[in-house]
Amino acid sequence: MLRWRGLGDTPSDLGRTVVTIGMYDGVHRGHQHLISTAVARARALGRPVVLMTFDPHPSEVVRPGSHPAILTSADRKAELVAALGVDGMCVLPFTAEFSRLTPEEFTHTVLVEHLYAAQVVVGRNFTYGHKAAGTVETLAADGRRFGFGVEGVDLTVVGSAPDPSGDGEVTISSTYIRACVAAGDMASAALALGRPHRVDGVVVRGDRRGRELGYPTANVESPAHTAVPADGVYAGRLVLRDHHGTSRSSHPAAISVGSNPTFSGARRTVEAHLLDFDGDLYGEHVGVEFVERLRPMLNFSGVPELLAAMGDDVVRTRAVLGLGL
Repeated sequence: MLRWRGLGDTPSDLGRTVVTIGMYDGVHRGHQHLISTAVARARALGRPVVLMTFDPHPSEVVRPGSHPAILTSADRKAELVAALGVDGMCVLPFTAEFSRLTPEEFTHTVLVEHLYAAQVVVGRNFTYGHKAAGTVETLAADGRRFGFGVEGVDLTVVGSAPDPSGDGEVTISSTYIRACVAAGDMASAALALGRPHRVDGVVVRGDRRGRELGYPTANVESPAHTAVPADGVYAGRLVLRDHHGTSRSSHPAAISVGSNPTFSGARRTVEAHLLDFDGDLYGEHVGVEFVERLRPMLNFSGVPELLAAMGDDVVRTRAVLGLGL
């Protein structure tokens, strides 16, 4: 899949395209349905699919300090949408100047002049332009004027998340998934995402206390605004990634999130103890997948009590992941 940043770097040989637009944070099941619709339309037209997304999150520019927790890193997002059949991903820098474009200016500058849209596929609740004045209806009107089709897709999916109404249909949202992650409810997050939630980062040197206790950990440092689950211990996996950000191998792990209160820690960390693994991971780009929360973060009375709990965490992790003892 092609990737580029900014409209000026759009490949000149794309021809007319099918474009889908959005943050696509999480690439959750609703997003997957929308992207798959765009891919199907593109294949029928014999056109490439371009997914356009933004960096930073528009809310940070429009309302500074309100940046939401990010569910998927840029590399992870690219990996996920490529697997769905997207041919190109354009990351558009979202600036104060860009936010002031009128809906018509957005349409002409982005979709007509640079992406050569033949078809635009967006969520039914899609808005764009200054103060979100543009809607699917105004986009369709501009499409008739400029010669491209517009399709608004319903993001309702069946049986994907708890539904108070009981009818089995809910509209999946990144906001809902962030709330699940913040609460440590990894089962509900995974149901909405279609896979376990993952935190990407780089393995850095910690205080090496885990190694001294017989449970060496990979201390994973993630970018600012990453959606890190609630403090606690989780069963999950650590995924090794190559220098392009592509996942290459997965290892079962017991994962600790928190500030290590037993040792009066002050900094919140994500640390993964890999099961049946012996190797140096410092500097590696990795993803930490959270499958199930085992327990909250506790302040133990001493090292023996902590070691007993860690031993139990490993046993329970093996059980959750279906591994032998």
